[in-house]
Amino acid sequence: MKINRKTHLEIRLQNLLFSLLFLVAVGLVGWLNTQYTLQFDWTASHRHTLSEPSLKVLSLLKEPLVVTAYARENQQVREPISDLVARYQRYKKDLALDFINPDTQPDKVRELGISVDGELVIAYQGRTEKLQDPNETSVTNALQRLATAEERRIVFLQGHGERSPQGEANHDLHLYADELKRRGFTVTQQNLAVAPLIRSETDVLVITAPKSQYLPGESKLVLEYINQGRNLLWLADPGELRGLSGLADRLGMGFLPGTVVDASTQLLGIDDPTFALVSDYPPHALTQGFKEMTLFPTAAALVQLKQNDFQAVTILSTQPRSWTEIGSLQGKIGFDQEKGEKQGPLELGYALTRTFKQPLQKRTSELSSEPLAQQSIQQRIIVVGDGDFVSNGFVGTGGNLDLGVNMIQWLSRSDHLINIPAKMAPDRKLDLSPIASSLIAIGFLFVLPALLIGIGAWIWFKRRSR
Repeated sequence: MKINRKTHLEIRLQNLLFSLLFLVAVGLVGWLNTQYTLQFDWTASHRHTLSEPSLKVLSLLKEPLVVTAYARENQQVREPISDLVARYQRYKKDLALDFINPDTQPDKVRELGISVDGELVIAYQGRTEKLQDPNETSVTNALQRLATAEERRIVFLQGHGERSPQGEANHDLHLYADELKRRGFTVTQQNLAVAPLIRSETDVLVITAPKSQYLPGESKLVLEYINQGRNLLWLADPGELRGLSGLADRLGMGFLPGTVVDASTQLLGIDDPTFALVSDYPPHALTQGFKEMTLFPTAAALVQLKQNDFQAVTILSTQPRSWTEIGSLQGKIGFDQEKGEKQGPLELGYALTRTFKQPLQKRTSELSSEPLAQQSIQQRIIVVGDGDFVSNGFVGTGGNLDLGVNMIQWLSRSDHLINIPAKMAPDRKLDLSPIASSLIAIGFLFVLPALLIGIGAWIWFKRRSR
């Protein structure tokens, strides 16, 4: 094609127009980059993305959130904090992050009790939480505590050989109680023989299987607590009720003789026949969306004996291949109906509710001779035929811990916090022996380069010989 002056001018105009459009497109891309963010997390554990439980907690926080990091001018400390908080800021735009050098404000540091470089102070609606080891698990747990404004008090009865929330033996509840504290609960103990009054601030009373007899006066205090419309978690074990038969009668609950034996656990490689497996859960608020298997060692089967003012709903049931073993658990065992043993499925847990009316509390300035108005509340009680499933020895098995926490959340009427487990990252640590490390180093530093050089030389000589 012959190019004249006119054609040459048109080509230059086209090139100029293309350059301008290209610059405009680059500018638009840059502007869009400041307005919108698009990220992909291709890591195996999605460690750069918030988990579903964290997102659920964030949805509960409607007001602005402020995170203050007391960290020195050190990028190795500040950068991981910024990356962590940025994951939350991606979903909560009114979350602010401030960095303060603790060396510049020593009085403030002493007032807050800051002791670690990089410690976080999370503030929400006038309440604060401090974190010395910030990660998604600890931050989400702190946000969950901040999402609940009121104090929630859990009281464990003691004095009769019950499992202790402070004990570290396998049968105690130290790990379970610690998780409740991380979720914002206040966990205390009480001996009714020493302090014969269950405080009105108690949100949930917890009774674990006693080893010695409850005194009549103590049993009466527990019944009075129930008749006042208050909430209870009763973790029983097979055997005698130790003075709590009156409580069972009041709730309409019966305990079948014997220990639950479940042959289904052998499919999971569990040789102990006294482990009962629960994998399917009836529809209920505390098990909604709960899909993990739970194991109950040495459990008692429950049965609803009579109808009363409580509405009982089954929340835990065993597999059909289970039964109540009345005889010895040693040697070969099997279902024997003639002994009075009952075939599964068996009920291991019930949730009981009833509508209870109580007078509204009035301030001192409002006291008068007029009768107090009444409000209707729902009393909540859970009875489980096993206390070992949240003990130190078994709380980490399957979904035992999450189920135990869900029970307390439901009993304390914190339904919106049910099924928010902490995100557990997989183990990414690789431990190699010195010999293996040396072989890998030699392979990459010497063997692999020599192999590539040899292949290149072979190809070069082969081409020259043609």
